Amino acid sequence: MTATRLSLLALAASATLAGCSGGTPAPADGDGARPARMFGQIPFHACTLDGGNAATRVEAQCATFEVPENPDAPEGRKIGLNIAWLPADSNDGGTADPVFFLAGGPGQAATELAAQINNGLREVRRQRDIVLVDQRGTGSSNPLTCTDADGEAMELDALTAPDDAALDAYVGRCLAGLEDRADPRFYTTANAIRDLDTVRAALGAEQVNLVGGSYGTRVAQQYAMAYPQHTRSIVLDGVAPNDLVVGGEFAHTFEDALSLQSKQCAQDAACRERFPTDLQAQLRGVLSTLQTTPAPVTYRDPTTGAQRDGVVTPDTVTGLAFLFSYAPQTASLLPLILDEAAQGRYGPLMSLSQLMYSNVGGQMTRGMQWSVICAEDAGRYREDGRVADTILGPGVASMFFGACRTWPTGTPPANHTAALQSEVPALLMSGELDPVTPPAYAERVLAGLPNGRHLVFKGQGHGTFALGCAPKLLAQFIESTDAKALDATCLDAMRPVPPFISFNGWSP
Repeated sequence: MTATRLSLLALAASATLAGCSGGTPAPADGDGARPARMFGQIPFHACTLDGGNAATRVEAQCATFEVPENPDAPEGRKIGLNIAWLPADSNDGGTADPVFFLAGGPGQAATELAAQINNGLREVRRQRDIVLVDQRGTGSSNPLTCTDADGEAMELDALTAPDDAALDAYVGRCLAGLEDRADPRFYTTANAIRDLDTVRAALGAEQVNLVGGSYGTRVAQQYAMAYPQHTRSIVLDGVAPNDLVVGGEFAHTFEDALSLQSKQCAQDAACRERFPTDLQAQLRGVLSTLQTTPAPVTYRDPTTGAQRDGVVTPDTVTGLAFLFSYAPQTASLLPLILDEAAQGRYGPLMSLSQLMYSNVGGQMTRGMQWSVICAEDAGRYREDGRVADTILGPGVASMFFGACRTWPTGTPPANHTAALQSEVPALLMSGELDPVTPPAYAERVLAGLPNGRHLVFKGQGHGTFALGCAPKLLAQFIESTDAKALDATCLDAMRPVPPFISFNGWSP
């Protein structure tokens, strides 16, 4: 198992839009000395959430709010939660119950997705304040980043194959870098929802509306279970049931997504004629060829345009196919890329692989992800016999949980895998082609939510809250708290993205 696959698995647990750009909060003025603006008991200052370019910058109010690292030792070490507030557009200010957006991963930071959140919740923001809290261990909330002795970020080499000893050594160096500033045992979902409720109380909000994506849907469900009196409504996008072993079912859900993509191609005359071979069979054929003989390739660097040399391995192809499957716009390229590879032309595949990994690199805080999955998921994983016949195979889960051999783990509450049984108004959303949180997961959660409704977005992948008319539906739901009364016929206008039949695009 290569580190390339380890990189894709870090993304596989992620919870929001594919290819989201990161960002860091910066003062809106040169010295950051703007007057404080109070929200409840928390003083905020003007800031810009910077996604890296003008199009992804969001003007906001920022604050740091201290909480105990160990909630059972309130006099011990404190950590600062990074909070961003996107004030409501209304001249009268926001309503009494704001919206909290819960990012995915585990390991993503909400403030680093501000541009995507601001877009997807633009209709909601007309009347309501949006609050982004970087979950403890992510973003600027005492992040559990792996650094060396000089404080420089450590990344696993995506071109090498770490064995257990190499991974254990990497984890050991990561822990050494955290020794003076964090105890990984306390960076769990249970402590995160306690943080959220502490922030809610400090803001003076009696109730909040929760919008969670992927792993963030787990956080939302567990908050609603622990604090039902403070939960006005929940929106779950890419639903992860509480009893799901995050990372344990990727091999099966990816296989199902590929099957759906194959059927989509078969139903399109141009795609069926251009790519008569079943997508899964084509992928298996390319993998079989590379398993015998990895392919040297000269390709164009996607960022500089320079010619580079590399080697395409089975994991290169599997990783790219998996990352592509998150969004229909990239999934539509897969038949063409695999067809090129089957003809021995690996240049486009290698260029796109490098582009995808450069885009997703650094989106997850690896240490925080381990703190969650090692405490809450790894011990519950049981391999089933069917996984051996899948494209990802049994090595995926074992690699995903590999760090848990040595990573310190907290103890989750006894009921952390219990299904949410609640009268809370709930809107659940799924992408039909989602490779990690398929619609069937949302149906399981919906069974315990009599005031809930599940919307499936045809032809879409992982993360739907910003697509089409979804922003309008979200706003209508949060204002009315009546999911069943929503007129969702606007979703019927959504169509699958046609597969590319050449590099010029799909058939007109």
